Amino acid sequence: MRKKIGCVSECFASLLLAALVVFAAGCSKGANDDTIAKDVQSKVAADPVTRDSAVFVTAKDGKVTLRGTVKDIPTQQRLEQIAHDEPGARSVNDETAVLQIAASGPEATANTPPPNATPPAAAPKPEPIVVSAGTDLIVTVDQALSSKTSQPGQSFLATVAQPVTVQGKTAIPKGSSVIGTVITAKRKGKLKGEGELAIALKSVTIRGQNYPIRTATLDSTVKGKGKRTAVTTGGGAAGGALIGGLAGGGKGAGIGALVGAAGGLIGGAFTGNKQIEIPAETALTFTLAESLTLPPRPE
Repeated sequence: MRKKIGCVSECFASLLLAALVVFAAGCSKGANDDTIAKDVQSKVAADPVTRDSAVFVTAKDGKVTLRGTVKDIPTQQRLEQIAHDEPGARSVNDETAVLQIAASGPEATANTPPPNATPPAAAPKPEPIVVSAGTDLIVTVDQALSSKTSQPGQSFLATVAQPVTVQGKTAIPKGSSVIGTVITAKRKGKLKGEGELAIALKSVTIRGQNYPIRTATLDSTVKGKGKRTAVTTGGGAAGGALIGGLAGGGKGAGIGALVGAAGGLIGGAFTGNKQIEIPAETALTFTLAESLTLPPRPE
C-alpha cells in the first residue's frame, strides 16, 4: 500500500515539474523575443552603416522582421547581417524598401543613343497614377502612441488598412507600410495644463518603392476637466479624419466621428485626468494634403 502511494506521489511530482517547465518556457519565449528585437534595434542604431535608416525591428518565435526604408542595397544587406548574427534569432524577414536614387555616371549614359541617331517611334506612354489631394488614407498604427510617452519628431510605423483605388486600379494596396511622425506630444498635468498629441504621415512604401507624402495633421487635445477635442489641421483639403480608440476609450471606441471638412471638431468629452492614448492596431484616417503621383502599373 505504501509503495502504491509513493508511486502516485512521484507521478504527481513529475507532472507538476513538467507543467512548471512548460510555463517557464512560455514566459521566457516572449521575453526572448522582446530582448532580440531590442538588441537588434540598438545595434542598428549604433552601426555606422545602418544608424541613419528608418527601420523598425520586431521578433516573434525567434523570427526577426525588419520594416522601414534604407538608402541603398549595402545598407539593407548590413541590416540583415546584424539580425542574422543576433543570438536567439532563428530567421530574418527583411521587408525594408530601398530608396531609389536617379542613376548617374557611366551606367546612366550606357543606354543613351548617339546624338545623330534617329529614335524609333515610341509607343504611347501609359499615364501615371495620381492620387489626388483630399483622398483619405486609412491606416492602423503598429505601435502605441501617447501624449504622455511619445516625443516630438518620433517616427512610428503604420499599415494601410484599406486599398486606395484610382479609376478602378489599385494605387495604394492594403498592407503597404507607412511611416508617420509625431508633430506634438504634451503630457496633461494632474491639476492644470493641456495634454496634446498631433501626428501626420510622411511616407508610404508601395511594391518596394518608397514615396514621400504629406497629410493633414491629426491633433487631439485634453484640457480643463477632462474635455477632449480633436481637429484636422495642416492640409486645407476637404475630407476630415477618423480617430478611433483615443483618450483611453480602447480600440473602436465610439468617441471618434467623421467630419465633412478639414478643421472640424471630432469627438466628445470624458472625465478624469486620462492622457491621450492611441493603442496599437487603432485605425486612423489621414487626408492627403498634396496629390501623390505614382508610376503607371503594367497592364
